[in-house]
Amino acid sequence: MRRYLFFVLTIVFLTLWSSCRKDFEFTPSTGNLEFSRDTVYLDTIFSNIGSSTYNLKVYNRSDNDISIPSVRLALGESSDYRLNVDGISGKIFEDIELLAKDSLFIFVESTIDINNFPNPNGEYLYTDQIEFDAGANLQKVELVTLVKDAVFIFPDRDNATKVIETLTLDVGGEQIETELPGRELLPSELVMTNNKPYVIYGFVSVPSGLTLTINAGARLHFHDNSGIIVNNGASLHINGEASNDLEVMENEVVLEGDRLEPSFSERPGQWGTIWLLDGSTDNIINHTTIKNALVGILCDGDANASNNKLTISNSQIYNSSNFGILGRNTSIEGSNVVINNSGLSSFAGTLGGKYNFTHSTIANYWQNGFRQFPALLLNNFILDEDNNAVLANLTEANFNNCIIYGNDNPEILFEEMEDENVNFNFKFTNCLIRFEDRNNNFSGENYDFNNLNRYEGIIFNEDPNFKDPNLNMLIIGEESAAINKGLQAFATEVPNDILGVNRTASPDLGAYQHIIFPEED
Repeated sequence: MRRYLFFVLTIVFLTLWSSCRKDFEFTPSTGNLEFSRDTVYLDTIFSNIGSSTYNLKVYNRSDNDISIPSVRLALGESSDYRLNVDGISGKIFEDIELLAKDSLFIFVESTIDINNFPNPNGEYLYTDQIEFDAGANLQKVELVTLVKDAVFIFPDRDNATKVIETLTLDVGGEQIETELPGRELLPSELVMTNNKPYVIYGFVSVPSGLTLTINAGARLHFHDNSGIIVNNGASLHINGEASNDLEVMENEVVLEGDRLEPSFSERPGQWGTIWLLDGSTDNIINHTTIKNALVGILCDGDANASNNKLTISNSQIYNSSNFGILGRNTSIEGSNVVINNSGLSSFAGTLGGKYNFTHSTIANYWQNGFRQFPALLLNNFILDEDNNAVLANLTEANFNNCIIYGNDNPEILFEEMEDENVNFNFKFTNCLIRFEDRNNNFSGENYDFNNLNRYEGIIFNEDPNFKDPNLNMLIIGEESAAINKGLQAFATEVPNDILGVNRTASPDLGAYQHIIFPEED
């Protein structure tokens, strides 16, 4: 009986409440909408690649519930923009209701084929408008997108099975099938110029016996899970040159992701790596910026080659989600190299090898989470699939007139698995290093800083006075402990700094000669 009475009372209450409630009454809008912005800039995109999603907020500041008779793109169904209004996709909408003192979101995207428009300079400014209502009540919000033309390189796809072409790699003369999406570069693709940017989907491999040449001023943009692989017997030559405009860097070669929006400009881990396979040879990188990769450069094998497997100079590697440079039993020579902001180590020479860096800045100011490794790591082993150690000689690892620093401590680490038949040779000469062993965790010969065979002219833990390491600005200022601390013999080998400033008279440590920072306003 009680349950029945409760049910009846509930029905009566709801009936009375609904009879007293005044239904929403929507009146036509009168052109008094307000917007979160008057222009939506969708930044820069490549031709035929979809943009990010941008939003516009529309406000009804009045005390009345209103209905917007129409919300439409001015170009209608022919527009290359797409809208989503209150959860509904389209280009033309009618009778959009908006409560008093409320707001709604409009989301905007675009995909534009630049070939549909004149583009004498390889780019086109595409515009449209979102129109609200019409006639005397018409209100508009501008839409603006810069579209760039590009050369697109991508693997084939079987239209029937939807299977994407994968790579077969030549590793030390052995053909290995992989699941990596990609293909070999065609002969016509082996010289990349600065005429148009390149957008690369999947991994492109340089065929054995051939050389990929990337000319000064070229821009390469990589999609997710993409990169360059240099096969056994192949070579990579990146021939950047010094630039006159240090903002534009017109002669620098730049390798980065394919998202051009500002929010992606410094985001780590957007693409794969430049992978120099065991057996690749005569790889040269000069005046190049590599940014936002998983691993900037992965260099494998050929530790005992007569010529260095990789020679890198006047180059910067930033925002690698794992390693800036990862060498595995290989040989690398570097000068005026700047590495920063790496999720693990900025430079790691593993499984032994041969490494020589002069006037380089190896820093790590990673801010995107916990970092397990220091800026610089050296070891002489790897663990195989059965967790057995495989050892190799660290024939030499010389760091001369360098800065090795970061936001952690210490910023150098040696992992030596001792074996009387395996060498572990390294030396730091005239370097500024962050290393402070407060808890006495490091001992042994490798950390004997009085051993002149390993450490000579070292400055520990003094301020390098970087301009802004969090923004990858690693030029040093007039208060730097690195000023005039370089050994002239090494400065003579690398007479100009990364910006072309002569250093021979009074060499500073690292890749840059110091400057006087302008006073902040």
